[in-house]
Amino acid sequence: MKLRRSCGILLHPTSLPGGRLGAEAYRFVDWLAAAGQSWWQVLPLGPPDEVGSPYKSPSAFAGWPGLLAEPDAPVSAPERDDFVARQAFWIGDWAEFAGGDAIADQVRFEREWRRLRVYAAEHGVRLIGDLPIYVAPGSADHRSHPELFQERFVAGVPPDAFTADGQLWGNPLYDWRALRAQGFRWWVERFRRTFELVDLTRLDHFRGFVAYWAVRADAATAKEGSWRRGPGKDLFEAARDAVGDLPLIAEDLGVITKAVERLRDELGLPGMHVLQWAFTEDTGSPHRLENHRENGVVYTGTHDNDTAVGWWGKLSRAERAATGLDPADPGWSLIRLAYSSRAALAIVPLQDVLRLGSEARMNTPGSESGNWRWRLDAGDLTSASATELRAAASAERR
Repeated sequence: MKLRRSCGILLHPTSLPGGRLGAEAYRFVDWLAAAGQSWWQVLPLGPPDEVGSPYKSPSAFAGWPGLLAEPDAPVSAPERDDFVARQAFWIGDWAEFAGGDAIADQVRFEREWRRLRVYAAEHGVRLIGDLPIYVAPGSADHRSHPELFQERFVAGVPPDAFTADGQLWGNPLYDWRALRAQGFRWWVERFRRTFELVDLTRLDHFRGFVAYWAVRADAATAKEGSWRRGPGKDLFEAARDAVGDLPLIAEDLGVITKAVERLRDELGLPGMHVLQWAFTEDTGSPHRLENHRENGVVYTGTHDNDTAVGWWGKLSRAERAATGLDPADPGWSLIRLAYSSRAALAIVPLQDVLRLGSEARMNTPGSESGNWRWRLDAGDLTSASATELRAAASAERR
């Protein structure tokens, strides 16, 4: 997918006033259009886990009924039958796992999401999703397809900028040999489902498709893991043969090797640049402004970063001076820097537009509490903020 020069906002639907789709979602689309934004990026749309994380969902395919504006809307038998016929690969597994009104809930989710997507498109706004690489332990996918997963090892990442012990995610790891023997069917269907819902998606932990960090299930920390080879290009070629174009953003953050960069480039995927990491003495850092790629996506910060204002507040006086940002308005200074990047697409978390501090942070990696809770107040989105953002975007031909 060739990205054109444009910009968008990162906001999960749970952060809308009320935390659901419906009127507030449509108002947000109206605000995006008024602000000159072409994209709305969300986090994964599946049911979250017990602490609210959408990255450890009990289903890699289902939409979360908790987002529904009309959770009790009637569903006809023909609607159910049509949905089951179109989604036969996974809906039976999910219905057996979730029970109750599971199929009707998915019909409702598809109905509401489709209407919102059409409305957004009519207003010049397209949707960016987020596709987690792993499934949750004990999820519908894990239970229904145990032959596709390893037994004694779980997922994580080695020590990085976020945590000294790495991150012990605990998700089941794929048995890539078993998946390959089936023509990667499970992943093909996952890509197919994803692009029924969004126009473009961020592919989480892209480096794991080259090599992934495997940790013994009984390990105390992720430091005890080791690298193992992933499926590489074969997976994506199989998916393209079955689905067609794969409009993906490669989340190429963390321990990135030449092999990871090579696969990203062979597939023609845009990677990510995060400006909070741009002010480093490492002249080779992909996050430094001069190293941004045109086929790339620049973020002021991601859902895993502090807000721009919160990040600024934790810098020393010398670190602040080295950024060259306006100390009177560092968050918006960072937004303008993102818009000036040669990267084709610039995405800004809404918290940065609203100049919010660490109290509005969405997630702190490695922390089990206090995440995924931030929510807009009704009235936070004003015509003045839309005008300000449109002017900043226009100034840089976004």
